[in-house]
Amino acid sequence: MNTFLPTVASRLFAILLLLALPLSPGLDDSVALAQARPTGETGKLLVATREVPPFAYQKADGQWQGIAIDLWEKAASELELAFEYKDVSLAEMLSGVESGKYDAAVGALSATAERETLFNFSHPFYHTGLGIAVKRDTSTSWFGFFRALVSPAFLGAVGALLGLLAIIGALVWLLERKTNEQFPHDPVRGIGAGLWWSSVTMTTVGYGDKAPVTLAGRLVGLIWMFASIIIISTVTAGLTTALTLDALGSSIEGEDDLATVRTATVEDSTSAARLSRKGISYRPYADLEAAMAALGADQVDAVVYDQPLLRYIVRTLYADSLTVLTETVEPQVYAIGLPNSSDIRESLNQRLLANTSGQFWSAVLERHLGKD
Repeated sequence: MNTFLPTVASRLFAILLLLALPLSPGLDDSVALAQARPTGETGKLLVATREVPPFAYQKADGQWQGIAIDLWEKAASELELAFEYKDVSLAEMLSGVESGKYDAAVGALSATAERETLFNFSHPFYHTGLGIAVKRDTSTSWFGFFRALVSPAFLGAVGALLGLLAIIGALVWLLERKTNEQFPHDPVRGIGAGLWWSSVTMTTVGYGDKAPVTLAGRLVGLIWMFASIIIISTVTAGLTTALTLDALGSSIEGEDDLATVRTATVEDSTSAARLSRKGISYRPYADLEAAMAALGADQVDAVVYDQPLLRYIVRTLYADSLTVLTETVEPQVYAIGLPNSSDIRESLNQRLLANTSGQFWSAVLERHLGKD
């Protein structure tokens, strides 16, 4: 009896020890568990980003800066989040946030319905749209000049002016035909003489070969002289503008012209999806710098991408050779990408809303985009 109790106790202890062993991983299992553990559990968040100025780019010393970077770092500092950056491609950024490999994606990341099905987004911090960059044509060619002469705008302005001159000439002829030999009674010759008089009067040439002699005719002439001062300046400005724009302007005026030219964009981007939906063929490039270099080298005719990024790279690298059209193709917003399992989304959103509505945000935008 005295030996039975210790024996039973020892057996029970052995059974409990065996049951507990599966709950404690061995050395190899512990290493695997540590390697698979999300970065956040080790004390640092792994933040995916990529070179997309002015939202994310590196200084000469390797430090990251930009609109999105500055905003993220302020929020992370306020929330006491330790993190490190990982420079990745757009495709890796998207897949990494979706799988939870990265705790956040910070940069020029468009929030779209398709991406929302893969992972979460923070509150938007920047509203923009897609733009079109084209070659700046600074040379006036004879072809462009003659094309301007037959453009609808130019022909319409000339036609309207001739019509007005004919009306004034016909009115003066009606008033002068009975008493003034300078305006023959015959309608064809008389109206022709009136058109000649209204033309030389408007241009202030004043040959003096024809002039009204009746009171009514002279009153019309007086009014026409003063009106001509305004008309000639307006018409001259309009014709000059039409000729200049048609002679110097690009043949690409908007998205409708992209189907007939060589169009480029960044692969797997929002702009690539837009072009595919519109049935516009395009050449994909790995990044915006490569696409813009191709445009500058005349390998493509247009680049479609996020408008602020196009404007930044044109302003800093291609100010004399490229330009960005004023048309915004598709409105979009930028946000920070977060895994579906992220536990910082709510607190991060609170800091983003607070930091994008004050002096800090104005200073960030001015620092990276300028006062404009």
